[in-house]
Amino acid sequence: MKKLAVVLILFICVTAVNQAHAQLSKDEKKEWKKKLKKMTPEQFKRMYDENASLKSELSSAQGQLSSIQARLSEKDAKIAEMTQQLREAEAKVNNAQRAIAQAQEQAAQNTGSSVSEDGVVFKVQIGAFRNKDLSKYFENHENFGGEVGDDGVQKITLGIFRDYWEADTFKKYLREMGVNDAWIVPYKDGTRVEMKDVLEGVI
Repeated sequence: MKKLAVVLILFICVTAVNQAHAQLSKDEKKEWKKKLKKMTPEQFKRMYDENASLKSELSSAQGQLSSIQARLSEKDAKIAEMTQQLREAEAKVNNAQRAIAQAQEQAAQNTGSSVSEDGVVFKVQIGAFRNKDLSKYFENHENFGGEVGDDGVQKITLGIFRDYWEADTFKKYLREMGVNDAWIVPYKDGTRVEMKDVLEGVI
C-alpha cells in the first residue's frame, strides 16, 4: 500500500513536471524523472507545500500590484485633471489681463476726458482687493479709479458714464471678455451712493 502511494505521488509529480516543462528535451526529462524517483514522500510533500505557498504569495503580490497600478492610474488621472485646471486658470488670468487693458482703452474711447463727476455718474467696478494698492495709477488714467472702504478693501472702477445704459453696455462688454465680477456703481457729486437713490429718472 505504501509503495502504491509512492508510485502515485511520483506519477502525479511526473505529470506536473511534464505539464510545467513541456519544452524539456528527452534527456532533460529522463534526468528529472531520475531525480523524482529518488525523492521521498516527505520531500515531495515539502516541495508541494512550498510550491503552494509560493503560488499563494505570487497571487497576493499580483493582487497588490493590481491595486498599486489602479492607484497610480487614479493619481495620473488626478494629475492630468489638475494640470488642465492650472492651464484653464492661467488662460483666465491672461484673458482678464487682456480684458482690463482692452477695457481701459474702451473706457477712454467711450467716455473721453471731458466727463465731469458732478451730479450723477456711473462707473463699472471690476474688482475689490485687499492688500493691493493701485492708487498710483489713478492720476494718469482718468477713466481708471477706485476708493478704499472702511473695511480696507480697495474697489477698482473703469469708465465714467452719464448714461446708465451706456455703462450697462460697457459692463456686458467686460463680462464677455472674462471680467465676471464687473457691475455698475453710481456716484453723486463724487460720492458713491446706493443705486436705489439714483434710479428714479435715470434708468
